[in-house]
Parts: sequence; structure tokens; C-alpha cells
Amino acid sequence: MARTRTARNPLLTAAAALALLAAGGAGWGGWSWYTAAHDESAAYATTRDEVLAAGEQAVQNLNTLDHRDLRRGLDTWQESTTGDLRRQLTEGRAGFERRIRQTRTVTAAEVLSGAVTELDTRAGRAGVMVALRVTVTPPEGRPAAKESRLLGELTRTPEGWKLSALGQAPVGTTPAD
Repeated sequence: MARTRTARNPLLTAAAALALLAAGGAGWGGWSWYTAAHDESAAYATTRDEVLAAGEQAVQNLNTLDHRDLRRGLDTWQESTTGDLRRQLTEGRAGFERRIRQTRTVTAAEVLSGAVTELDTRAGRAGVMVALRVTVTPPEGRPAAKESRLLGELTRTPEGWKLSALGQAPVGTTPAD
């Protein structure tokens, strides 16, 4: 009985192995991309970042106002808000304009830091805490800066996240021993 011997080409074997590795890598890469694109935690993180950016900007907007360009500043306030806060700003606008024109002040806010304190994507509500430095420049005299922490509530609207409430953050105290 004669035995036939077939010679194996080492280049062909190496090419087949590389093709198999490439197919496996492509499959793994595709699966990783798909799971990352459809991962709820990634979408949640993106929304959290959007809320923080919108919250910081809105809080800064509501603490910045120049008496020389009052209409634009107050329009920005209204564009940054929704709900009861927007209604309060709209209803009190005329009286506020008179007071600012009389005092002739310029306020400029700078966000020092911010954090999302709550986020409910299903309900379209969020909370932020923002630390600000607000510099008030009177018509005469030196500018004065004050730092504060504010708590804001945001509501998702068709135009994006808008500030729906804003107030001072409580300052914690420690009990005396």
C-alpha cells in the first residue's frame, strides 16, 4: 500500500490563521461597539453631562446682568428658564428693570464648580448645585465679589434643559459640643 504525502504550505496556514484572528477581532469590535452604543449607563452619563452644562449656564445667566444692556440680559434670563420661575421673571420684569436702571449696577457671574444632585430622565427633572463668584460693580466705587452656592432644579423642555427653580444652598453647621 502506497502512502501519499501531501505537503502543507506554511504561508497558506499562516494566512488562514491571520484571517481567522481578523474575523474574530472584527466580530469582537462590532459587538463591543453595539453594546456601548446601546448601553443605558452611557446614555445616562451623556444626559447628566447635558444637565450639568445647562444648569451651570442657566445659573450663570441668572446672576449676570448689565444695566447698559438690560433688555438682552433679561431676555437671556427668560430663555434660560421655564415653569414658575419663568413666570415670576416675566411678571416682575417691569419693576425689576426700574430698580436696575436706578442702581446702574453690573453683575458678572463665574461658575467655580457644579454637580448634578439628582437626575430623573423619565420624568424630565434634574437638580444641580453650582458654586459661583458674583462680582457686582456699582456706578461709582470698587467692584465687590461674593461667592455663593445655589441649588437649581431643571426641567426638560423641547428646547433642552431649562432652570425651573433656583435658591441658596443651605450652609451646614456643626453642633456645639
